[in-house]
Amino acid sequence: MRSKPLEGLRVLDLTRLLPGPLATQHLADYGAEVIKIEDTGAGDYARTMGAMKGDTSYFYRIVNRGKKSIRLDLKQAAGRELFLRLVEGADVVVEGFRPGVMDKLGLGYATLAATNPKIVLCSISGYGQTGPYALRAGHDINYIGYAGVLDQIGTAGGAPAISNLQIGDLLGGTMSALFGLLVAIIDARATGQGRHVDVSMTDAALAHAIFPLAEVLAHGKVQPRGEDLLTGGVPCYGVYETADGRHMAVGSLEEKFWSMLCDALERPDLKPGHLSTGEKGARVKGELAAIFATRTQAQWVQHFDGIDCCVTPVLRVEESLQDPQLRARGMFVEVDGVTQFAPPVAMSDFSPATLTPAPAAGADTDAVLTTLGLDAAEIRRLRDAGVV
Repeated sequence: MRSKPLEGLRVLDLTRLLPGPLATQHLADYGAEVIKIEDTGAGDYARTMGAMKGDTSYFYRIVNRGKKSIRLDLKQAAGRELFLRLVEGADVVVEGFRPGVMDKLGLGYATLAATNPKIVLCSISGYGQTGPYALRAGHDINYIGYAGVLDQIGTAGGAPAISNLQIGDLLGGTMSALFGLLVAIIDARATGQGRHVDVSMTDAALAHAIFPLAEVLAHGKVQPRGEDLLTGGVPCYGVYETADGRHMAVGSLEEKFWSMLCDALERPDLKPGHLSTGEKGARVKGELAAIFATRTQAQWVQHFDGIDCCVTPVLRVEESLQDPQLRARGMFVEVDGVTQFAPPVAMSDFSPATLTPAPAAGADTDAVLTTLGLDAAEIRRLRDAGVV
């Protein structure tokens, strides 16, 4: 078995809550050594957010597995000195403070690069390191609001809808951070010079609003919420309620799929309404809604099971956990008695089978500091002084 693809990559993780911790967990899953650095006070307060298993939340457990944890007071000179000693042997530092905090701590990019020219500093923030909003507080709902994304989510005539899959946090703060820091690592290994990677969750959400931008370029403005091609504006792409109050997702965009759908419903007369809008589109959508309301979701699933026309059930997550496709893909793993999502990208000669639990706060402090050459007496003195 080959070593994991990120074996040998050392990451110092200063982040808390969701975007940064999930990004570094993905790195850990693929073999990176991730050292989670928490303050000597509350640390990552995700530990106690939401439902708990023992003394640790499910939330914390499912975004911090595979990491080591040390406690370090970066407001003390001795703590900063230890951090810089860790930077000497690291590849990446990931932080999610407000812009300017790392500089105030005396640990900005210039200082890190002077210590280790190859270091990549990845800064994740709501609005980026520059601009008039840089120092403002915010959450996912604010970032996607500014990006024009929230305005597009929801049904025609209704208010914007809020998803609990955080688009700004996860597309922006997690996935775009991973993309950016891995690009910078490749460059650093080729040139010997790292970079400061500036990740704005707002920027990342905006940069993926592809269809709304196409509408603006073509017509000067976006289509009203719920009325464009992919948000319910045409009959062949939308969500239809079933007799038991559940829903089916109809994604029959291509004409061949729409034709198969109409035949499966014994309504060939609806075929001309494939991409209809306005009054005609509303009439065809109404016909489909009436048809789907005649059977339960389970009955429709059975009906369409052998018809490959992009009609599928809208599952709840507890149902997704039992879905045969997702289970066949190995998308669920047990880590310390907790069901978690497996690494989402499959690779040849790679197995996630050795995933380890999320660490207790400071669980690896002694072991990590020992690798820096500190002995037990020195570590004890640091602990007595509140540095670790």
